[in-house]
Amino acid sequence: MEFLPIEVEKHRKYVIPFRRDSFIVSFGTDKDFGTEEDYLTWLENQIAKYPEGLVIVVENGIPIGQLELTIRQYEGKEIGYVNLYYLIPEKRGASLGRNSHEYALKFFQNKGVTEYHLRVSPNNLQAVSFYHKNGLNVLKSELDGKVVE
Repeated sequence: MEFLPIEVEKHRKYVIPFRRDSFIVSFGTDKDFGTEEDYLTWLENQIAKYPEGLVIVVENGIPIGQLELTIRQYEGKEIGYVNLYYLIPEKRGASLGRNSHEYALKFFQNKGVTEYHLRVSPNNLQAVSFYHKNGLNVLKSELDGKVVE
């Protein structure tokens, strides 16, 4: 398994469907995805700041997932933030998420942050289970209960 920096034009055919599918898995629809161009612009901006945090997950030369890891402010301190953990459906539940999680922990450690957050739909039971197994706890409910942080 490799983690390759996202090159927007080269990986466009993967990053858009991966991100769109994450909305469908989490919310049952991609209606809040926004426009592809807005997403690609956001992605380019984040890559400029955190090139090693925005990566395509590759297995045997085939893209199977994506990570979007950034740093943000929370209660006056810098924390890590997982914008996206994504694996294609046929790779979910095959223990590959652990490798992505380890990559994320190393990224945050290299950035000098000891705390990280993410949001997840409480309806995404597979993701919620994965996060609990990896020691994450719910801080609060947000967006009228659509996500927990």
